[in-house]
Amino acid sequence: MQAEGHLVGASAGVVLAVLLLVSCSGVPTRGEREARKSMQALSHRFVQSRTERNLPVLTNGCSLGDYLRFAMLNHPSVEAAYFDWASSIEQITIDRSRPDPRFMFEADIADIVMTVMPGLLQMFPAPGKLKAAASVATASSTQKYFAFEAAVLRTAFNVKRAYYQLCFLDESIRINRDALGLLSALEEAARARNAAGKVALQDVYRAQIDRAKLAAEIENLEDSRRPFAAQFKGALGLTRGQPDPPRPAKGESTPLDLSGDELLAIAFARNPRLKMLKAEVQMAQAAIALAAKSKMPDFDLGLMADARASPPMFRPVADITLPIWRDKIQAQIAKAQADKRAAEARLTAEQISIAVEFAMKSYGYRELTRNLALLQDELIPRAQQSLEAARSGYHVGQVDFLNLIDAERTWLNFRLEEAETRMRREIILADLSLMIAGIAPEAAPVLTDTPGVGSRQQTSGALGSNPTSGSISTNLRH
Repeated sequence: MQAEGHLVGASAGVVLAVLLLVSCSGVPTRGEREARKSMQALSHRFVQSRTERNLPVLTNGCSLGDYLRFAMLNHPSVEAAYFDWASSIEQITIDRSRPDPRFMFEADIADIVMTVMPGLLQMFPAPGKLKAAASVATASSTQKYFAFEAAVLRTAFNVKRAYYQLCFLDESIRINRDALGLLSALEEAARARNAAGKVALQDVYRAQIDRAKLAAEIENLEDSRRPFAAQFKGALGLTRGQPDPPRPAKGESTPLDLSGDELLAIAFARNPRLKMLKAEVQMAQAAIALAAKSKMPDFDLGLMADARASPPMFRPVADITLPIWRDKIQAQIAKAQADKRAAEARLTAEQISIAVEFAMKSYGYRELTRNLALLQDELIPRAQQSLEAARSGYHVGQVDFLNLIDAERTWLNFRLEEAETRMRREIILADLSLMIAGIAPEAAPVLTDTPGVGSRQQTSGALGSNPTSGSISTNLRH
């Protein structure tokens, strides 16, 4: 009975120790605390705002900003990137925690049970290993955050591109319909002059040919609305079974009051692709520190109690790993160093790529701006005057029908070119501000000022909070 009492007492002690260990928590690292603080700050802006009742309501006449806010909160690619980041934060806790303690049980049995020895064993990694592992996980979490921010900006860019393409399509249809009405009037004028015997019937046929071609072009443009509308719907993150979003009522420009030099500086400070690669370098640096710890042994310490002994007998248990494979240790360190060199090279390559991409895009923007000014200030007004002069001259027999049709085609082509140039300029501007400079639209679910991630206050307010129609005030110069 006394032995059974010892057995029960020892077992109860072990069970109590296990229960106490179950309720234990580790000590968060500084990077982990900052990461959780960042996620808590963003949780309200993203997770709670994504509920259906809090999403912006898309109605007829809603602004470009409404479309952007809806897409940034609703698109599944943004959601996936957010929860990848959330998962990486939990990985920090996992990597900085000690391994679970192990319950052990031994018994010596001959004809009867000689000894019963329950116990606990805890592994203790070498000093600094868990901290180094947490540093690797923290840098990986930072990288995941910037992947999330890149997904937000990419979604906003896709919305703007689809938005401006739809607006250009509607404007092209309107311009072509105006031209179709003009051709109908020219055909009537040709019929009247033919009836009066002043021109041949060929003028009527030419007007009919151009009118038929233009009517077919309008039909093709109207038919293309479906794929462009599907692209716009997809950019908003709406699935096939969800209702189609309302079409944009009119195109809105996005003002950006920054010079080219300022925008390039912001790009190097904020571009998410660069931030991801910088975090990759930090992760590789932390991996080198972790690999260097592999030459240090890990320890297992435990205690067992013989429940049948009187008085109870305790058996300390200890073991130690022997990191004897030097070539393996050297390979781990060399691999981490090579990973760091590769990460640094990728960062440099991306910096070069962004500088080149910025130079090309800013040149394209300036070129389109010059072409747009030429069309609006010179070519379209002159083409309009030429068309009016040709129409007047045709009625009095001073201009033949071929010159009249040519003047009409020139006027139409300039107007279509002006609309297309405005669309292309808006898309390039969106690319410059979102994909290159990394300036998030207002109400974007991104961090504004987070330790370890970088302050965003230097460019707050650079992007217009309420996009309005009108000319873009950006001055991109080099």
